[in-house]
Amino acid sequence: MKVSSSTKPRIGRPSKEDAAETSNRIIDTAAQLFAAQGFAATSIEQIASACNAGKDTIYRRFPSKTALFVAVVERLRTRTLNSLEAELDSAGGHGDALARLKRVARWFLTVNLDPDMVALNRIALSEASLFGQDQRDPWEEDPIMERLIQLIRAAQEAGTLTGGDPRMIASHMLHSIVFGPSNDAMLGRKTYAAKAAQDQFFEQAWTLFLNGAGERRSGPSGP
Repeated sequence: MKVSSSTKPRIGRPSKEDAAETSNRIIDTAAQLFAAQGFAATSIEQIASACNAGKDTIYRRFPSKTALFVAVVERLRTRTLNSLEAELDSAGGHGDALARLKRVARWFLTVNLDPDMVALNRIALSEASLFGQDQRDPWEEDPIMERLIQLIRAAQEAGTLTGGDPRMIASHMLHSIVFGPSNDAMLGRKTYAAKAAQDQFFEQAWTLFLNGAGERRSGPSGP
């Protein structure tokens, strides 16, 4: 009796599509467990059980739990870059160069307060001894940072932002607007959980970024 093609068991290696789907399922499951439990408390066995994949299947794709976490971070980085590209496309026809920079600066604050981003940043910070040696400098050859630098150059060329090293200005902007609320969230606080709180902080931080905190003088100081 011949076996019909619809019931014939699959033999050989899985297709590229099936292999990619399995890898994506493993990464998605690992991301959820890492975010919920932390790195140390999450085991490969838990991930395998949760995504219905064998440990051998996971280890063929990711030789260690650290390698799997790096894959999770790279997935988030890719999604973040895609989100930024969409924001840039949307902002392209609205306002001048400085207005576009402001809009993207606000986007940076939103993204860095996303719970998944907060959870993974917390893990990366707490497990720095595991990940630090093999991770590239986040300010070097990072496409997200490069997009921000391009916006700063455009604002400088338009005369709406001061001259100077655009990379240093980009770093200063992120320190002024993003890092404080992000660190606050990594400590488990909810200070900036509400959009209204983010908006209020952002407007104050943006003004300080543009104008500084020094006293403004209308003319030269007296003797």
